[in-house]
Amino acid sequence: MADRTFTLDESQTLLPVLESLLRTAIAAKKLMDEVEAEHQALAHRIFLNGGMFIDVVPLARRKAERAKAEQRAKDALAEIDAIGVQVKDLNTGLLDFPCEVEGRIILLCWKLGEKSITHWHGTEEGFAGRKPIDERIARARRAN
Repeated sequence: MADRTFTLDESQTLLPVLESLLRTAIAAKKLMDEVEAEHQALAHRIFLNGGMFIDVVPLARRKAERAKAEQRAKDALAEIDAIGVQVKDLNTGLLDFPCEVEGRIILLCWKLGEKSITHWHGTEEGFAGRKPIDERIARARRAN
């Protein structure tokens, strides 16, 4: 069973906060990926040239930016986790909200860019198994 479950209404109410946290984590990850690509490209140039002189100050600055971005991402993801929501895919901004319906845990599914939560899936199905929210899910109340 999930540590925390949400009703559809509770999940919808959390979306603005979660979207902000998710966007923070995604932006931080993007910066981390950019810095990593820059470092890989530099390492490749050094290798091809058999070594070279480099100005370490800009490198150190970018490394510090990457470390700060990594901490921002970790903090945002930890906050989402502390709320009880599951981050399924950071690249696409996919979140799942555990929800108890008729004694069974399902996952309300939301993707960044969607206006509201309109789909759900079983705990073993994943995004590909998404189904539209029906009346029994919409009226499910919090069990714990």
